[in-house]
Amino acid sequence: QVQLVESGGGLVQAGGSLRLSCAASGRTFSSYRMGWFRQAPGKEREFVAARMWSGGITTYADSVKGRFTISRDNAKNTVYLQMNSLKPEDTAVYYCAARIGGSNRWDYWGQGTQVTVSS
Repeated sequence: QVQLVESGGGLVQAGGSLRLSCAASGRTFSSYRMGWFRQAPGKEREFVAARMWSGGITTYADSVKGRFTISRDNAKNTVYLQMNSLKPEDTAVYYCAARIGGSNRWDYWGQGTQVTVSS
């Protein structure tokens, strides 16, 4: 059974940094695409960043380009989202997700971790 468990959220001042972690288990993810999404209060869930577990091109939402970086640690089976220069508008619940490479549907989701950026 696939499990994605996020951690690392919290309260930070504008301009600060946080690193979110997504511990993945239940199968080998080498052929999976891993992503981060977020949902702010009253808004729809939106894409933040994604990459193939095995490497290759990473993609980012325009709103986070140059500030956020998605990476993974094979030994720890963990995907990270390094968030720098945080803004109040980055405040949201952040979710980790996984899908089979080539699929259009994100099949697996974590429970989310809250990020709050104060001004």
